[in-house]
Amino acid sequence: MDFTDAQIDRYARHLVLDEIGEQGQEALAGARVLVIGAGGLGSPLLLYLAAAGVGTLGVIDDDRVDLANLQRQVIHGTDDIGRAKTESAAARLRQLNPEIVVQPHEDRLTAANALDIIGQYDLVADGSDTFATRYLVNDACHLAGRSLVSASIMRFDGQLSTFRSHLGHGADGRQNPCYRCLYGDQPEAGRDSCADVGVLAMLPGVMGSLQATEVVKELLDLGESMAGRLLLYDALAMRFQTITLPADPDCPLCGRTPRIHALETAVYDTAAACSPASEGGQG
Repeated sequence: MDFTDAQIDRYARHLVLDEIGEQGQEALAGARVLVIGAGGLGSPLLLYLAAAGVGTLGVIDDDRVDLANLQRQVIHGTDDIGRAKTESAAARLRQLNPEIVVQPHEDRLTAANALDIIGQYDLVADGSDTFATRYLVNDACHLAGRSLVSASIMRFDGQLSTFRSHLGHGADGRQNPCYRCLYGDQPEAGRDSCADVGVLAMLPGVMGSLQATEVVKELLDLGESMAGRLLLYDALAMRFQTITLPADPDCPLCGRTPRIHALETAVYDTAAACSPASEGGQG
């Protein structure tokens, strides 16, 4: 790839990094990433991936911008109220970096369309806000052979991990876990919703930025992956903790005797409570 003078200026701080350089920046330009949700997490995630030069960004969300979103969903503005979030986000991303391709999917991700949509991309980043969507995305990524970078927030807490269960064992010989290995079966409906418990305005910025970092690391095979590890962030204590996330040998998706071989064989309970530490779209 021959970089133009404008591209050299735009990506100068990447080009001087030995770990990225021209080859890495070219790889980012050729990458295709799907972001689930253009909400709290999707906002910083999409902005930083666009600024970094990820060539094709897909964003799926069926929601519209509401005044209550603007406290934390910084990709949207007051003038966007009532506008489809995918449309609002796409306009902002094209303004930020007109060189990239933005593919809005103004739709709800379902068992009927998930494999088709996810199959169009190299990697998926999930910022959705319900268990139903998170389980669906996890299962679809496993079946489609795509890595998943998942972040979530609620109140003052955040979580982050990367799931590569489709690859089987990692370099350390351990089985790569999936999202089901972390949470087990999908919980039943609860009383509290994400709107009820609240979220600190700045928290999506922290976790969405970390999520964007992990996406770029996965695309360029940089550093130590978060696969098999779970990052916990406590904003009130300003404390990060990383714990080992083992695979569940009895997992119905990636375990020794898997029972989920197609999305139609799993149940995604849309009435279930918001997932712990989550706030994004498709809720």
